[in-house]
Amino acid sequence: MLRRILIGIAVLLLVGVALGWPTLHNAWRAAHPISSYDTEPVTLPPDLAAPAILLFTKTNGFRHDEGIPAGVKLIESIAKRRGWSVFHTESGAVFTPENLARFQVVVFHQVSGDVLDDAQKEAFKSWLENGGGWVGIHGAGGDRSYAWRWYVDELLGAQFIGHPMGPQFQDAKLEIEDHDHPATAKLPDHFVHNEEWYSFEHSPRAKGVHVLAVVDEYTYSPRVKWLGINQDLRMGSDHPVVWWHCQGKGRAFYSALGHQAKSYDEPEMGQLIEGAIAWAAHQEGEGCS
Repeated sequence: MLRRILIGIAVLLLVGVALGWPTLHNAWRAAHPISSYDTEPVTLPPDLAAPAILLFTKTNGFRHDEGIPAGVKLIESIAKRRGWSVFHTESGAVFTPENLARFQVVVFHQVSGDVLDDAQKEAFKSWLENGGGWVGIHGAGGDRSYAWRWYVDELLGAQFIGHPMGPQFQDAKLEIEDHDHPATAKLPDHFVHNEEWYSFEHSPRAKGVHVLAVVDEYTYSPRVKWLGINQDLRMGSDHPVVWWHCQGKGRAFYSALGHQAKSYDEPEMGQLIEGAIAWAAHQEGEGCS
């Protein structure tokens, strides 16, 4: 037993040296997400002009240290150009009926782990299903398990199971299925994107979502080959990575793209996120009356 413990410690040390301790800590948090709730009241600016976006980036699981600030910068720049207002916070205490009533869109940018208490969850669910708009980006759909079943079963519609390792980031071909949505209206039929490609237990298409983009699995290797693990993550011919659906009277949009900071400098990513938020705000596009 002692020998196994010592071997385990040695492996941990080697991985820590190879990847860096921040990365190792993040990997541990991804495998062991925590529940941590905020209760200190949040004061909103008095002059939130509509459409107002609540940009939420709290993480109790894996934290995308590079992708979070890059995405925040992009969304704030889009909002400034479009005349939208943005309130950025990592406090779940902002999720009250009174606060949410001042926003048209809530963006979960790289949110992970169990971040809202029961009252905050109910406030968000009620707000969304009564006409709000939600946009989830990458890590917002990347937990291996969820304490809040409504979030994964109803809002996301797909359970994350992993992403490639060895290599983690790969070029692959994205294919746009629908150009009628504001998020994809200006995108080409297909283009190459470098990403940490998420795989899901099942295609969300069975839930009745409207798929906007799929990744071609023949153009990258959807496998985990790392630390002795050899796992196949193939979903087959139907591997959605961007989709939308109606949640009650509300609009819900999810994109699995956006792990790396450099992604947010790409024009395609900017067009996708801008169109998603405009649609969720009921400014552009149809659906979910």
